[in-house]
This record gives sequence, C-alpha cells and structure tokens, in this order.
Amino acid sequence: MRARTAILCSVADQGVAALTNILVLVSAARLSTVADFARFSAVYLVFTVLLGVSGAHTGQPLVLRRGEGDTVRGACRSAVVLTVLASAVLGALLAAACLLVPGGTARALVVLGLVLPVVLGQDAVRYAFSTLHQPHLALGSDLVRLVCVLGALSVQDHGAAPARLIAVWGLSALPALLLSAALLHRSTARAPSQMRPMLRRGHLGRRFVVEFGVGNASSQLSVLGLGAVGSPLLVGALRGATTLFGPLNVLFTSATSFGPPLLGRIGDERRRIRATAALAALLAAVAVLWATVLALLPGRVGSELLGDTWPAAAALLPATGSQYAAMAVGTCGLLALRMLDPRTTLSIQVVFSLCAVGLMAAGYALGGVPGAAWGLSLGSLCKAAATWTRVARIRRRKPAPDEAVTADALPPAP
Repeated sequence: MRARTAILCSVADQGVAALTNILVLVSAARLSTVADFARFSAVYLVFTVLLGVSGAHTGQPLVLRRGEGDTVRGACRSAVVLTVLASAVLGALLAAACLLVPGGTARALVVLGLVLPVVLGQDAVRYAFSTLHQPHLALGSDLVRLVCVLGALSVQDHGAAPARLIAVWGLSALPALLLSAALLHRSTARAPSQMRPMLRRGHLGRRFVVEFGVGNASSQLSVLGLGAVGSPLLVGALRGATTLFGPLNVLFTSATSFGPPLLGRIGDERRRIRATAALAALLAAVAVLWATVLALLPGRVGSELLGDTWPAAAALLPATGSQYAAMAVGTCGLLALRMLDPRTTLSIQVVFSLCAVGLMAAGYALGGVPGAAWGLSLGSLCKAAATWTRVARIRRRKPAPDEAVTADALPPAP
C-alpha cells in the first residue's frame, strides 16, 4: 500500500473509532432516563480507562516494531491473544466483585466484565493491522463494528436498563472481532508466539501505562478539583472548549498510535525526524485554522453546539486554540522520541503534566477561568519545547544507523 493511502486509512480508522464512541453515548442518552444515562456514562468511563491502559501496554509498544518478518507477525498475534486473555481474567474479577453489590451501576459493571474481552480484543487487532502495514483492514473492522453497534442500539426500547445497553454495545463488536481475527490468522498463523516478552519487567508497555495515567489523570482530576474548590464554571467552560477541538484529538491519537509504522517506511533516521517535524508544523497549522473557524462561528450556531455553555467556551477559544497548536508540536515530539528512544518519554510526561497542572492553578488564581486556560496553553508549550530539545540532544548523541526498536533490544529500565 502506498504511504498516502496508508495515512488516509489510518486517519479514517481513528475517525471511525472516535465516531463510534460518540454515537454510542448519543444513542444511550436518547434511550435512557437521566439517572440511567448517568449510570451508563460511569460504566463507559471505566471502559475508556481500561481501553487506554490496554492500548498503552500492548498496542503502542507493538506499533514501534519495524520489519515484516515472522518476529513482527508473531508479536502482532501474541499481542492480540494476550489482550483477550488478560481482559477475560480482569473482566471475570470485575464481574465477581460487582455481582453481590446492589444497584444498576453494579449490574452494568458485571456485564462490562463479561464483554470486556470482545471490545478490548477488537481494539487490539487494530494495532496489529497497523503494525503489519494493513490499515485498510483495521478501517474495515471498525466500519463493521460501527454498523453493528448502531443497528443493535437502534432496535432497543426507550428506558432500557444500563446493563442491557452495555450488553448490546459489547456483543455488537463480536462480528468485527471474529472477522478481524480470521484475517489476522491468515497473516500470522505460522509465526512464533511471543507473549513472554510482554510480561517481563523491562517491557515498554509498563512505562507507557504510567505515562497514560499521569498524562490523563492529572489533567482530568485537576480540572475537577479546581471546579470543586473554585467555580463550577471552570469545568463546564474548559470541557466545552475542548469538546469543540474533538476532531484534532482524533488526529493526535492517529499520530501517536499509528504514526510509527508509517514513518518507519522512511529508511533514513534523519529524514524520519524531518518528516515528523513537518507533521508537527502541519498539525499546528490545522489547530490554528480550526480555532479561527470556531471563533468566526455565529453565536446561534455555537449555542446549537454547546447550548448555554457556548458563551463561556467561546471566550476561551484563543487560549484553547493556542494550547492545541502547542499540543500538536508536543505530540509529534513525543512521536519522534518514541522512534529514537522510547524510554525517554516517561520523565517528560510526568514532569510537564505536573507543570501544566501547576500553571493552570496559578493562572486561575491570577485570572480566573481565562487564566486557567492560558496556564494549560503555557504548560503544553513548555512540554513541546522539552520534547524537541530532547530529540535534538539524542540526535547529536546518536549518529549511528537505525536499529529496530523492540522491547527485547532495549536496555533494562533504570
């Protein structure tokens, strides 16, 4: 597959996956009462966290592998098998723990535990197809899942219980999983199993899970915390502003999750880094353009999108647009670091995630909600500068030819 076609398929696949999640929530909201939708959302948030952990532990280290031999094919098959087995064990524990707890939320969590191997297994196959340079198969799998889940939810009655909706949503991914597994088996049937390296202490996935936890939990909890002790408007305004930049989150996720196999096609390391820098400039320009478009929206259109939250969110568009432009540069910097030396990203994520929280709190103390937004923007800018400074240092220190990046080839974690 040509590089341009592969890029389009990867971005489209991520877009379909994000659209599926959005439409699931919209469908559940239309089918549920307010109380039941709150329970469904809480359970879906648990799934979202588990999905992020699964992708960080198995998916992201997998896409850093290069080559097309039996080793890579075996790693792809082993990653999917390990994900299904681990999610089955975790799901059984979750179901057993919630089985004796009363309430609709507990019943929905029991069902989530039962369908967890299906939904996480289908997501793991997407990473395997990307690593095998077959993003069109990942796109096909997600399209099948989108059609199945919307079809299954569309025939549910209004007032369906959260447990029922979780069961319908989870089982609707089964056709996509079976189809993807059959296609993956054709490519990896004779490859050796490689599950043991993913369980070792030095596996990259453990570091990426910590990065996921620090990067996501710190920002989410800090916003909620300031909303609790300060103004609830802070949470609504920042949530509303970041919701408007949802399409850019799709692009950023595509770059970090599926960028390494595409950039790996470039043989020379220097050219790869230049291509990543060009991608950073392109994504930053897209962020600025998108912020400009949102700023020019008539108030009536904005109110249709966010309702009463629109005026507060619109006031934050300059700061949030600047934040996303800086995030584009920082995301591509982290992508470059993962291709050069994946073990260098953890310290940056920890230090500058905490730095962003501190700057947001300081901004809120000095300038209220707009100050908090500009504090987040400054934190993203500092993180972007740090990532590319680290890239430049590694490039000066490492003029040697490219070597395949695998968990086994890397030195033990300090």
